[in-house]
Amino acid sequence: MKYVALVYYDEDVMNNMSQDEWDSLNQECIGCVENLSAGGHFITGEPLHSVDSATTVRVRDGQVTTTDGPFAETREQLAGFYLLEARDLNEAISLAGKIPPARFGSIEVRPVRDLLPEGNAAGGQG
Repeated sequence: MKYVALVYYDEDVMNNMSQDEWDSLNQECIGCVENLSAGGHFITGEPLHSVDSATTVRVRDGQVTTTDGPFAETREQLAGFYLLEARDLNEAISLAGKIPPARFGSIEVRPVRDLLPEGNAAGGQG
């Protein structure tokens, strides 16, 4: 089963790291991906640019509007994601616990929902 591990952290904390600390964390992340890949758990993942570069898009009554920045003001910002293959939620949680930025923020683990072609009834909305 596929799970997405959304990486959140406080960008202010990360911005206050020295270059050596930042480089070390990035090397840990690269090592984490290598280990997850070796175990057949890593599907894909990407880090994101700062929330300063975000644009939120909404469509209301057929009109598209945009707002600079993320949708909500929060203490932690979405920093990237890992798409993982795990046999169940417990394994996905165990794998997410090895993602280095978890020490500085949080990792939200959610199962990926498959969209079925029209005509195939399945439970769930969203």
